[in-house]
Amino acid sequence: MPPFDQTRVRLPTGARADAALAGGVFVLVALGAEGQRLRYGGDPMPSLIASWLLIPAVCGALLFRRRYPVPVGWFTVLATGAYYLLSSIDGPLVIVPIVVLYAIAAQGRLQAAIAMAATMVIGVAAGTFVGSDVNGTAVFMLAGWLVAVVALGSVRQGRVAYAEEEARLRATEERLRIARELHDVIGHNISMINVQAGAALHRLKKDPAQAEEALAAIKSSSRETLRELRATLGALRQVDEDAPTAPAPGLARADELVDSAKLAGLAVRIERTGAERSLTAPVDLAAYRIVQESLTNAAKHSGAGRVTIRIAYGERELALAVEDDGRGSAVRPAGAGGGSGIAGMTARARALGGELAAGPRPEGGFAVRARLPYGITGEPMKRSER
Repeated sequence: MPPFDQTRVRLPTGARADAALAGGVFVLVALGAEGQRLRYGGDPMPSLIASWLLIPAVCGALLFRRRYPVPVGWFTVLATGAYYLLSSIDGPLVIVPIVVLYAIAAQGRLQAAIAMAATMVIGVAAGTFVGSDVNGTAVFMLAGWLVAVVALGSVRQGRVAYAEEEARLRATEERLRIARELHDVIGHNISMINVQAGAALHRLKKDPAQAEEALAAIKSSSRETLRELRATLGALRQVDEDAPTAPAPGLARADELVDSAKLAGLAVRIERTGAERSLTAPVDLAAYRIVQESLTNAAKHSGAGRVTIRIAYGERELALAVEDDGRGSAVRPAGAGGGSGIAGMTARARALGGELAAGPRPEGGFAVRARLPYGITGEPMKRSER
């Protein structure tokens, strides 16, 4: 026997689902009404014709329940009431207004749903006073069913609203993440290009060789900016397109940041301690961006000449420290612009369950220190030769 393939079983949706629902309910109501008529006897011919005209009309109204939910709801409630007044057969036509009632409540139209349910209960209760075979127990049971249907529809509407809100929050978080990535990529590289361009202009007449070196560094930095910008914007592509093939940057590329900072006039040294580990992609990317942003701030704001990057692999977390010998935080504005980079680094660290602190050092200069928990990482690996 061949295996069952779930992909071949597709339930109808939209107008086709409404047509299937209307057809199925019509068959159910028609069989129920005809079965009772054969068992208990039939109605007079005028009542029989009227009841059989109402059955397809009420069931056919389900075809329009999506476009006109409230008018369809009132029509099914009133037409079903007329059916039970004209016919002595207790057919299951009440299923139709109950289905529409659930759909209206699921759309968040609670006032209309409650009004229709109350009309049905009042109409059935009135039948107990005109000599029909409806009793108080039947009214109580009908009220309970209608309350349950409205409540289920309301719960459905709440779950849909919650899912939509959660999707909006995820989209907002993704936009913020992409904005942070763009800030890190463009802010760092453009800052380095700005510093190198200034150095080239300063040395153009006095030392053309060094000016040429600075211009070469500008070309390299701009090419790197374009490459990372394309990789970051690749996250905005449609989901059915191929995923970006370039890996996200990590601490393995820290030496590239050092080389770029050196071309901007900074003397940068990296100190590594502890058994180097394979980091998860979020931790590796966050560590790289923190180092990148710290070097950018050192080149733009502090007037530093020397920067030390300390990378310590602990048992449970990665410790980062970027220290410079500049003028501290005196020239680093706390508002937009100067402070956005530190805020972004802090957000990265907190998103991973870590923390980040940035401020002037007692001995002078500025320091950025971060702790990033490993999460699920590989075992400590042998440190590669650098």
